[in-house]
Amino acid sequence: LTILLEGETGTGKELLARIVHINSERQKIVSVNCGAFPIGLIESELFGHVKGAFTGANVDRKGKFQEADGGTIFLDEIGDLEPTAQVKILRVLEHGELQRVGSEKIYKVDVRVIAATNKHLESMVEDGLFREDLLYRINICPLNVPPLRVRRDEIEILFEHFIQDWQKSGFGVVPNLSEDLYNFIYNDYQFPGNI
Repeated sequence: LTILLEGETGTGKELLARIVHINSERQKIVSVNCGAFPIGLIESELFGHVKGAFTGANVDRKGKFQEADGGTIFLDEIGDLEPTAQVKILRVLEHGELQRVGSEKIYKVDVRVIAATNKHLESMVEDGLFREDLLYRINICPLNVPPLRVRRDEIEILFEHFIQDWQKSGFGVVPNLSEDLYNFIYNDYQFPGNI
């Protein structure tokens, strides 16, 4: 299934995507931050390009979808995708086909898509910023990843894990927590972003 992970920044969406992938029979996972590329370059990054397709395209190049063939592609920040890339991703999801930038040749790929966003995609669809048909295709199995402040029972487990890692690293012994600091960490701190 195509999975859509929704949640605030830092809630562990990429970690969850990797866990889902590890428990599949797919061979590799390729991660792409859709918000990290300037307008116009994301298509080349995702679908590849042929030599001469644009200034600086000196050789043919596979995109991330072809790199992930037989595996999983994790599309982080999918809400930041420009409209033309949204159309091309829709084609890959519907037909398992893509075209490199500047090419007429069709390539077949077998890729599982796990997408993630910290945006409200339904609102973006209403505002005309995200394609409704693409949302329909990626929202087959929606999973909401709540922030750590909502999963307070996990704080102590994570905290103990990081203390043990610190001690094993040889950087020194971690001092015991005062009661005030303990209460602050486990009860009061709101954990914006990740731990």
